[in-house]
Amino acid sequence: MISFIKLVRFKNLLILVLAQLLVKYAFLEPLKSQTSLNAFGITLLILATICIAAAGNIINDIYDVNTDAINKPNQVIIGKAISEKNAFTAFIILNIIGVGCGFYLSHLVNKPPFFILFVLISLLLYVYTTMLKRLPIIGNILISILVGFSILIVGIFDLLPGLTPANKHFQLAFLKIIFKYAVFAFSINLLRELCKDIEDYQGDFQQNMKTLPILIGIKNAKYLLSALNFVPLVLIILHVSNQLYLYPWAVGYFLIFIVAPLLYICIITFSASNKSDFSKLSNRYKIVMLFGILSLLLYKFVILK
Repeated sequence: MISFIKLVRFKNLLILVLAQLLVKYAFLEPLKSQTSLNAFGITLLILATICIAAAGNIINDIYDVNTDAINKPNQVIIGKAISEKNAFTAFIILNIIGVGCGFYLSHLVNKPPFFILFVLISLLLYVYTTMLKRLPIIGNILISILVGFSILIVGIFDLLPGLTPANKHFQLAFLKIIFKYAVFAFSINLLRELCKDIEDYQGDFQQNMKTLPILIGIKNAKYLLSALNFVPLVLIILHVSNQLYLYPWAVGYFLIFIVAPLLYICIITFSASNKSDFSKLSNRYKIVMLFGILSLLLYKFVILK
């Protein structure tokens, strides 16, 4: 059981669940938006999302077993604690559960075409693992889009089914803020993916992968990673200056827990030189992501005050 929990990257799934719950219960519900998902509906959405994400993590480890044997020999699970056959069976079952929940949920909110979103996500995760992951930047962008979409999908299922001419302005205003968080998640995850590519340079090189650090070199990849940190920084500063400038404590939260850590990461990236350094950077990006998601707790105080 412990091996399976590690295989599906349980901690990452918990962050995903937290993000979706916060969008629903810390943002949309307190602000009295016209929502379509009840407790059962949001549970179905979370179950569909984490099952498909877990399946994606499993198929990723199945195809990466040789690379992981070089990059992370002590963390290899496939072929040791869990056989490849059992892992692939779990991949199929989780996808069936996830897509099945998505099918039921789409009909529950009277939007059957929304079902295709879950099928598309499942297919894209498979294509990412089997084809795009070996290509420079394309795979990183795709997986980061899917991470961002895991936040946006709550707004799609909770807001769009109840959209009417009378509430259109307010519903789309809520969706716009959720979209901003999806872009934030996309940008931070993209930085983390690039960081992990640098960390896994040796194994990826031996497996003839064409990641960005292999094409342009680790030194140039480090410079690019450091420079790209300014993308979410600028986006965050613009968001705070437009939405939260009247609330110093909210501005302080973003400055202390998101802007300052990103600036720190930007600086220490230049001195990072080994796998351990880049592993720590990757974990710091995850912490920034977490604090960014937790900022959703601020809005009921900011907007409803």
